[in-house]
Amino acid sequence: MTWKLVLPFITRAKRLVSTHHISSLPRLHHSSLVTHVACIRHRHSSCCNLDSKFALVNNQTMTMHFTYIWARGYVKGKDRGKDKKSDKGKKKVAVNDEQLAELIEINTMRKQMQQAVDRLKEEYVKNLSLRSTTGSIETLPVSFEGKEYQLQELAQIVRKNPKTIIINMAAFPQVIPAALQSIEKSGMNLNPQQDGTALFIPIPKVTKEHRENLAKNAKALFIKCRDSIKEIQNKNVKTVKNNSTVSQDLAFSAQEQIIEIGNQYISQGEMIFDAKQAELIGKD
Repeated sequence: MTWKLVLPFITRAKRLVSTHHISSLPRLHHSSLVTHVACIRHRHSSCCNLDSKFALVNNQTMTMHFTYIWARGYVKGKDRGKDKKSDKGKKKVAVNDEQLAELIEINTMRKQMQQAVDRLKEEYVKNLSLRSTTGSIETLPVSFEGKEYQLQELAQIVRKNPKTIIINMAAFPQVIPAALQSIEKSGMNLNPQQDGTALFIPIPKVTKEHRENLAKNAKALFIKCRDSIKEIQNKNVKTVKNNSTVSQDLAFSAQEQIIEIGNQYISQGEMIFDAKQAELIGKD
């Protein structure tokens, strides 16, 4: 770039020398070449300054002065690499259920996710009511001889009065320890008392502490539901990842779609949880 700027002046000087019949150019009185390169943070600039004086005929001095500057601007650090990062993402391809069904068992996946949400609803109805009901106790699961039964299949359950429920375990007394464990872990804040083959369950008063305990159980059940959906979600995402016959763009979009479907079911569960929390956390 320097010679492109200097050359016209040299050519002009030679032309003057030839015109006035001077055999050679006089010695330069002054010449300076200053090159400055500065690099400050993300901005780089360079400038080259050439100031030369030529002695010509008739004792006259002709001064040639020129300056050229070129600069290159760089983006700020926070903006650097944004385009590269966006380029790293795979191209998104629209994927509908029909196309997704060619990669995974989408109907099975949706059914499993819906079952997780339905279980959450069922748990809330049975185990997280402010007032313990006979119906919620009747359906408590109890393990017996390697199988799982509802408590009502192994015992007689009656409500003696508004504050007490009695469970008669005379038909299967050996199940009493398992029944006690199931009742205590039901999340209904129940404290059964054994008298022979009978279990007496005082119905707890609806206190602030009782509400808070139920709310904690509601959150734990929602987390269980959410994790179950995520497990189904991740299993199907892995299936797509391991499919080597699918293009990268299609695989990426299919995985995104699976995650989106899972998140929709998680949102359903979260709405149920929020409604239950609003019901449980109230005034005494």
